[in-house]
Amino acid sequence: MLMHAVFPPECLSCRTRVANDDGLCGICWRDTAFITGAVCDGCGVPMHGDVQSGDHCDACMQTARPWSHGRAALLYKDRGRALVLALKHGDRHDIARPAGNWLARVAREILLENALIAPVPLHWTRMVKRRYNQSSLIAKEMARSLNAPFCADLLTRKRATATLDGKTREARFAEMKGAIVVNPKRAHLIQGRPVLLVDDVMTSGATLAACAEACLASQASDVCVTALARVAKDD
Repeated sequence: MLMHAVFPPECLSCRTRVANDDGLCGICWRDTAFITGAVCDGCGVPMHGDVQSGDHCDACMQTARPWSHGRAALLYKDRGRALVLALKHGDRHDIARPAGNWLARVAREILLENALIAPVPLHWTRMVKRRYNQSSLIAKEMARSLNAPFCADLLTRKRATATLDGKTREARFAEMKGAIVVNPKRAHLIQGRPVLLVDDVMTSGATLAACAEACLASQASDVCVTALARVAKDD
């Protein structure tokens, strides 16, 4: 292609030349902790040992999840963490398409028929400051890859919540309680219908829980969740 002759494809992480757009070089792919193998059915974190289908990790057994299934594409560390932060704070919109494709691969097994894909919302004040919602960018690309319906403004954050960084699990859930509701103009879209939520990072699950509870309160038939990256304890 003429464009590739002028602008050769580059690795999303280190910017070395690669064969195709939207890719990582071999070294960066190796250093990105993609989640494979047996995972927790509730949040997608890797699990080890004798794992059966539907098993849950300790965190998901200790904390009731309002959603039915969850998956994540990669662990929030090393190159993966750098990619998430570049998309979230560095205006790296070019990461959204491959991120959506990576997430689509793990989401296929929990995607229910006729599910509506929707992102975790930002409060309008943060949206003005950042100018875009990284979770919405990922969700849109994931929906495109899955050929599934997408609604960018299904949910709204009715109050500006404090950053959850550094807060305990209990404080995170308390901060998010009641903060997210279904957009009244979109409520009819999910009555009796499953929803698949998308976030950039899952730590405790407090934000996704608030979103799931809002969907179920508006009569969604089921809610599943996905996150580009999952924060997990080291082995």
